[in-house]
Formats: sequence, structure tokens, C-alpha cells
Amino acid sequence: MKSIKSIFSVLLITGLLTSFTAVAPAKITWETLRDVVFQKKWDADQGMFVLLPKFGDKVKAYAGKEVILTGYMIPVDIDANYYVLSANPFAACFFCGQSGPESVASIKFKKLNKRYNTDDRVTIKGKFRLNVDDINELNYILDEAEQVL
Repeated sequence: MKSIKSIFSVLLITGLLTSFTAVAPAKITWETLRDVVFQKKWDADQGMFVLLPKFGDKVKAYAGKEVILTGYMIPVDIDANYYVLSANPFAACFFCGQSGPESVASIKFKKLNKRYNTDDRVTIKGKFRLNVDDINELNYILDEAEQVL
């Protein structure tokens, strides 16, 4: 009987320690996301040159991990729940020619609980994904995203 209690105690302590050592999301900045260079390449399917990213080690270190990023919300298609988080307000964002593609991230919400307005400043948590080859998508994507309050 004593050995069962000992085993139970060890399992309980191990479970508690595991829950306390869970990896917290990394807070990243737009400065970190500048660790990328773009190479111009002809895309025959599109009939134009496209910019393909070559991500640096700083950015690659976050791929597949849960991160937190703060920026300005840009509703691209409200009906489709398609939002972009930008380092800059809309008037100075990438889409207006004031910044580069490293200054925006596509937000794929786990569950959208509200509608965002242009330039709402928010902090978003999500799984960080790098996009190298889909020219119809942004280079940075936050999957399973949710707002951090």
C-alpha cells in the first residue's frame, strides 16, 4: 500500500511541475520580423516578378511556436473574417506603399469573437508560420490566433 501512495505522490508532483514549466508564448516585435531579405524572381504563372522572402535566423527561431505580437488591425474582408496585423496604422501600412511586406502579418483566428475596426491597436497570440512560396498570402501568418487582453 505504501508503494502505491509513493507512486501516486511522484505522479502528482510530476504533473504539477509539468504544468508550471509549460512554454509561455514569446513576445516578438516588428523589429525582429525585419530579419528577412527579398529576392526578385520571375513567376511565369503570374506573368510578373514576385518577391520571395529569405528569412534570417532570428525569424526562423520562432517558426511553429506560439508568439505574441502587437500592432494595428486592418480589416481586409470583414465578411470572410480576414484581418491583417500591421506594424503601422493604415495610412502608413504596407498596402499604401509606406512599408515593406515584413511589416504585416495575416491573422487566422481560432474563433473570432468580435469585429475589429481599422487601426484598432491590439495584441494577438498565435502560432507563428513563415510563408515562402504562396504569393497569394502574406509572409508572416499567425494561426489559431486570439486577442490577448
